[in-house]
Amino acid sequence: MARNKVIAGDYEGKNIMISQQSFFSKQEVFLFTGFTKKFPLNKETVESYELITEEHRKSAVSGVSRGLVGGVLLGPVGLLAGLSAKNIGTHILAIEFKDGKKSLIEVNEKIYNLFLQKMF
Repeated sequence: MARNKVIAGDYEGKNIMISQQSFFSKQEVFLFTGFTKKFPLNKETVESYELITEEHRKSAVSGVSRGLVGGVLLGPVGLLAGLSAKNIGTHILAIEFKDGKKSLIEVNEKIYNLFLQKMF
């Protein structure tokens, strides 16, 4: 089961949830940075993202191409931190924010699909 958290990099340990900003607004994916502080994960805050696939995991573990995805964004330690998630419906994303911060996140299918919608 996905943790719906930042598992490495900036904001490590912070929760990721679906929330509505107001009664009339649509659902958004938020990164909670404090008790009442949060910001949406969408095209206004995220510069780039990449899904870490089983193929990326295997290449990172073997060391063949550690520079892929998380190696570039978070370094090998950040990438390897998320290699254990193999559950169906669990997605690991390497995210670079517009402010230059970088995070590796683990989310469930529902959050992943909503995140993808908000990136377009």
